[in-house]
Amino acid sequence: MPFGFFHAGSSNGTNNSNLVVEVTSATGRIWMDRNLGAMRAATSATDYQAYGSLYQFGRGSDGHQLINWTSATAGTPVNGTTTVRSINNSPGNNLFISVIDWKNDNTYTNLWQGTSGTNNPCPDGFRVPTSQEWLDERASWTSNNAAGAFASPLKLPLAGYRSYNSTLFEVGTSGRYWSTLANRFHIYVSGTGNPTPSDEGNGFSVRCIKDY
Repeated sequence: MPFGFFHAGSSNGTNNSNLVVEVTSATGRIWMDRNLGAMRAATSATDYQAYGSLYQFGRGSDGHQLINWTSATAGTPVNGTTTVRSINNSPGNNLFISVIDWKNDNTYTNLWQGTSGTNNPCPDGFRVPTSQEWLDERASWTSNNAAGAFASPLKLPLAGYRSYNSTLFEVGTSGRYWSTLANRFHIYVSGTGNPTPSDEGNGFSVRCIKDY
């Protein structure tokens, strides 16, 4: 199951804008200043124009991730759903695959692994962060919660998440951010912060980090 990163929080996903504006965090690493698909960097933790897209783990920017955010607590997926699992790494459609494992063979080993990883959704020179990179960032925050996440240079907003059954949850009250690692866990930061497994079929936010 994939790694994700959670903190208690919003975006405009229909544009799927991936304008690259760099920001340097307290760890000295360079990140994008906004979520993938967001119209802008967040002006508050519930700035829905900064929520961006919600990706199933390992999928590319094929349209399944797009959300039309209409307020700090509400949004509507742009494209439809299917329960037919993909037979390869690229489903070939823009549908959200509404099952726990969106791949038929349930193998995700080579997806999102570095800048050249299959289906890397990030702009050139950027990639999905590892869980350790997220943990390093979290350690630099003033508090291990939504307030600390937004107060950091990354200004992480609270877009909630899209369950593998396609329902949006916790919009405006939580944020979940994918990371990538061999065993692909999902990290919660609005609480204990302990790594927690998550299903590849869930839709989470993505914030890209610049490769070394």
